[in-house]
Amino acid sequence: MSNIVRLPGIIDIHVHLRDPGQTQKEDFYTGTCTALAGGVTAIFDMPNNLEPIFSSQKLEEKIEIARQKAVCDYGLYFGTDGENISQFKKVSDKVVGLKVYLSLTTGKYVIGDEELVEKVFREWPREKIIVVHAEGDRVDLAIRLAEKYNNKLHITHISTQESLEKIIEAKKNKLNITCDTAPHYLFLTTDDLSKLGNLGIVKPPLGSKKDKEFLWSNIDKIDCIVSDHAPHTLNDKEGKPTPAGLPGLETTLSLLLTAMNQDRLSLRDLIRLTNINPQKIFGYYQDKKTFVEVDNSEKYIIENKNLKTKCGWSPFNGWQMQGKVKAVYIRNIKVFENDKLLASPGFGKQVIS
Repeated sequence: MSNIVRLPGIIDIHVHLRDPGQTQKEDFYTGTCTALAGGVTAIFDMPNNLEPIFSSQKLEEKIEIARQKAVCDYGLYFGTDGENISQFKKVSDKVVGLKVYLSLTTGKYVIGDEELVEKVFREWPREKIIVVHAEGDRVDLAIRLAEKYNNKLHITHISTQESLEKIIEAKKNKLNITCDTAPHYLFLTTDDLSKLGNLGIVKPPLGSKKDKEFLWSNIDKIDCIVSDHAPHTLNDKEGKPTPAGLPGLETTLSLLLTAMNQDRLSLRDLIRLTNINPQKIFGYYQDKKTFVEVDNSEKYIIENKNLKTKCGWSPFNGWQMQGKVKAVYIRNIKVFENDKLLASPGFGKQVIS
């Protein structure tokens, strides 16, 4: 017996659609189709493309690609290596925020020089958010600079107890800091690497069981859940060196619904983590007629062969879910129903916070 539940559209503030530069892995069309299949109505795309989005010219090129291809709404980040600060004023009104890499990840765009990092925090407009990839003591650096320059700071894909404890302490001190985690840190641990092999290689790396349980027990201190959708082909993942990253746009909501049906997550928290807080943090106001209908009773198994993502695999392949996306509406227009796409390329609109 079906149990249809209406949820506000899922806003995923951390995805990598690989477009431009590596569209064999994903592009703005396949990636936004994947989003709709997962109940995601807006995605915010990261700047660490093969040719990074470090200039106004590259940003304009990406805006045009997304404008032509996207079937759901989208926001874009600007990136920095610390050498393009002169570009900040040209682009800040066209993006949802600035992404700063303080720890190693895809593209190797880490800013190692702390004085350069400080200059970035000092020069980026205060009204716009800075999103950082930071691990270990680089979390301390980001918090210290955000406090010094009164930045809006968001620390993404928290994976360990240590990092979350630092953020909880910063929040106690009334700093303007928020954070997110991803499903692979809530549902997988280092114990799963024996089965997943290279498919489990991700940045930050999977945490321990203790880390996972700490994230769950402090879910009220976490502001958002993101997919960190970072697709690579199976051939890529079998190569050396193995690229870090997992696809996740299509499975995030079903994993959270399953956790809800197992009494590990409340419906209120699910909506807070995937819709309310992303809007608050980024100053983005989603149309009230943008929503997702899920059958909260339907059980199904995640199978690689059924996925919409171009990369064609999931670390959750074979997992049984309870809760399936049935229909998606954006601005009261039905764009997805019963596994079928109903929107045309270019339907999606750009989000500017």
